[in-house]
Amino acid sequence: MSDGLTDLIDRIDDAVRLRDPEAITQRVKGALQDAIRTRAVALPERFHRVRADGYARRLLHRNDDLGYTAVVMTWGPGQRTPLHDHAGIWCVEGVVQGRMDVTQYDLVEDAGAAYRFEAKGCVHAAVGSAGCLIPPFEYHVLANALDEPSITLHVYGGEMTSCHVFEPAADGRYVRRERALGYHE
Repeated sequence: MSDGLTDLIDRIDDAVRLRDPEAITQRVKGALQDAIRTRAVALPERFHRVRADGYARRLLHRNDDLGYTAVVMTWGPGQRTPLHDHAGIWCVEGVVQGRMDVTQYDLVEDAGAAYRFEAKGCVHAAVGSAGCLIPPFEYHVLANALDEPSITLHVYGGEMTSCHVFEPAADGRYVRRERALGYHE
């Protein structure tokens, strides 16, 4: 790991020790923004490889003692997530390369089998931009906004092994499905 990544991980460790999700996410957000803007985040080549069948999700760092993970996602042109949650886990996401469109949603109806969401706007996130998700405000869509690869770095308050995706159904409602998450190579 490069010195810049080691310093970033040390700062994340210090933030996670705060134990308060609001304080943690704000501190991690600042650390990510600083590291990206000063070009301290030099990712090994394997994190730059695009997958043709969807965005790549690769583990950068796991701290079992403090209970968090850092994951790099590599996005090819046009790749995006469905509307999804974060399984009740806080998250900070930063753009390392390229540009991402991040559309936030509020859950406005939970009828058990059907859900309704309200889009709260789209952020056009450039290199160095970072955002926080703290449940219950955890619903969004991420999309690569460029015709070239983009790379994002996500720090999760746990190991996110699954999430819920929301698929459009009738009457502006969505159906919730569980999606298993893993890592690519």
